[in-house]
Amino acid sequence: MMKEFPLPVVAIGPGSQPEDEALQYMPLPSAMMTFALPVIDEADPALMAAACAVVERLRDEMQATPLDSATIPTVELQDMDTEVVRLLNQTMGEGEVSIAVRGSGQYRIQETVFASVWRVHEFATDGRLIGDTIMACAIPPMVAQWAQDGVSLDCKIPEKDAGLMNAPAVLTEIVGKAKAYKAGDGAHVINLTLLPMSPEDLECLTQTLGVGAVTILSRGYGNCRITSTKLPNVWWVQYFNSMDTLILNTIEVSEVPEVALASSEDYEDSIDRLGEWLQVMQAPESVD
Repeated sequence: MMKEFPLPVVAIGPGSQPEDEALQYMPLPSAMMTFALPVIDEADPALMAAACAVVERLRDEMQATPLDSATIPTVELQDMDTEVVRLLNQTMGEGEVSIAVRGSGQYRIQETVFASVWRVHEFATDGRLIGDTIMACAIPPMVAQWAQDGVSLDCKIPEKDAGLMNAPAVLTEIVGKAKAYKAGDGAHVINLTLLPMSPEDLECLTQTLGVGAVTILSRGYGNCRITSTKLPNVWWVQYFNSMDTLILNTIEVSEVPEVALASSEDYEDSIDRLGEWLQVMQAPESVD
């Protein structure tokens, strides 16, 4: 579930300026999702029982496994009856966070309406679905793993040229923090919105940092687009208002930006909600 972001400020930065080339983004969500108990159509009792068994197993594993554990509660669905999977998709729904991985690994990841519970689809290079998993965690581990795909600290910082104001200094800071970053370090955030940045500065940052393998879209208190770059542990984090206008533009050095991570409170709340899900699914005749 997305964290609340700082007070809105004036919009500058990538997304607020015209782009020479059309970048391919996943569409931004248009509304915030809220939890609701499933609405159940007539379903085969055997399918219902199988779906309940999956959710019960997941809920039990989550109860026995803290969010910060090295073990991740996981249920494999790839070889499961397609009608059971369809029923799970229908009733678990889609939550606030969507993730696409487009590198050497190809994944489409969707948070369910249960924050911290994710549907993870893995695809072969020819587009075939080769993995279908439910997992409960702050964020699926392949997100951080594949954000490192093709990255390099070999970053050429341009000389200060006509039109450039702060880009060389910002890039020097980013590269220095990326080189020094170690797992477990706190995030280092550069708020571009508060800096005087010319169009040439923004173009320089965009071209130098590049676009990495991971795109995360989150909705909650606002729409947020998070994109990995070609530098290790360096991310663009951009917040948009309901009119899709950029209101906060930052670069963050971290393993994965915190705004994309489910919290312990989310995890505990989802355990309770999965129990409510089971009550509804196991006794549909009691629901008006």
